[in-house]
Amino acid sequence: MPHLALRSQRVVTPEGVRAATILVQNGQIASLLPFDAEVGDAPLVDVGTHAILPGVIDPHVHINEPGRTDWEGFDTATRAALVGGLTTLVDMPLNSAPVTTSVANLEIKRAAAQGQLHTNVGFWGGIVPGNAAEVEGLIAAGVIGFKAFLTHSGIDDFPNATEADLREVMPILARHQLPLLVHCELSVEDDSWKQNDHRSYTNYLASRPKSWEDEAIALMIRLCEEFRCPVHIVHLSSANSIAPIAAAKAKGLPLTVETGQHYLYFNAEDIADGQTQFKCAPPIRAKANNDQLWAALQAGIIDFVATDHSPAPPDLKQLASGDFTTAWGGIASLQFALPVLWTAARQRGASLPDLARWLSENPAKLIGQSHKKGRIAAGYDADLIVVDTEKSFVLQPEMILHKHKVSPYICQELWGVVEQTFLAGKQVVEHAAITHLNQGNILTR
Repeated sequence: MPHLALRSQRVVTPEGVRAATILVQNGQIASLLPFDAEVGDAPLVDVGTHAILPGVIDPHVHINEPGRTDWEGFDTATRAALVGGLTTLVDMPLNSAPVTTSVANLEIKRAAAQGQLHTNVGFWGGIVPGNAAEVEGLIAAGVIGFKAFLTHSGIDDFPNATEADLREVMPILARHQLPLLVHCELSVEDDSWKQNDHRSYTNYLASRPKSWEDEAIALMIRLCEEFRCPVHIVHLSSANSIAPIAAAKAKGLPLTVETGQHYLYFNAEDIADGQTQFKCAPPIRAKANNDQLWAALQAGIIDFVATDHSPAPPDLKQLASGDFTTAWGGIASLQFALPVLWTAARQRGASLPDLARWLSENPAKLIGQSHKKGRIAAGYDADLIVVDTEKSFVLQPEMILHKHKVSPYICQELWGVVEQTFLAGKQVVEHAAITHLNQGNILTR
């Protein structure tokens, strides 16, 4: 018999929003029934008009453990995620020490995760100069795909890959049909901007021009066409690249793209000097640019939205000095992925099915889980969230569960309160309180 029935006037399915009863059995959605269907002896949870959505999947998170656990860590990251309605994360291969560029290092990371996974977590492997011989082993060990930087990553033990490095690994990834995720900036060595006002956001923005991104994306489109290796552009910020991306997709290239919540929510014009909590790379650009990102997302040219949660201790963010030249670049936002995007999306007429597509269904495709995660449909994992979409809150530091109470979203009014989170059909969060820990699993491809 089903062990749970979830009922709502607004169940968000791939076909639209409907009144329905979700029957859950053995951790999966057994069936979607009419709203007033009999459910036998299954415990019934009726959430009224609150929306039920698939759990959020964030495939771009820097958890930083082991080695930099003072920055974040599996326990704090997955607690924050769970309360925010995120049920699956994929951890980036850098900012931890060691970096995930070998099978041995992957095993160290998996061992560090034991006993502190409150959501499902998978791992990306890393592509760096000289590690092509590790790729087949990492694939066999179950990584979800691979990540490379085309510019300095900020971490010396994860150097950027060259075109020659990519040419060596892309045939392997094409054979296995695993995605290559790429941080697209082809940078020019020029530190002259650091001679200008250290606290000026405009100065920082000018130091990472759109042309860096556009040239890198053009390179990746060429390589994608040559090798037919799935390529995924992470955190797109330059609207100049939307047209080439659309053209590549129209040709049938296996190219996908994400942008970040911060590029859709904030604009450069609103960032005051010294506000280093906004520093990220590529940078948050001007409103006219970001309006074009929104249009591309709504048109399906950009596939989904991911946080790129990249936290650091407050001293590394230079919050006291406001020095953009030395501050760590990264936005801390994991817990608020859904309300940040919903707050901005509802102002642009986006729907709950749009939200589910951008936060769940399309990320599931990238990570090879589209057959069982990211949708409310029979046979899918019962990773579900209950959201009061009509309720807002003002983000206060004490609400933040990731390790450091640092985020550019502090004091913002955000819409969409996650009331409950279910992982494999088990309630793990109720009213911002975690009810069951350690319910997550390690995902492999």
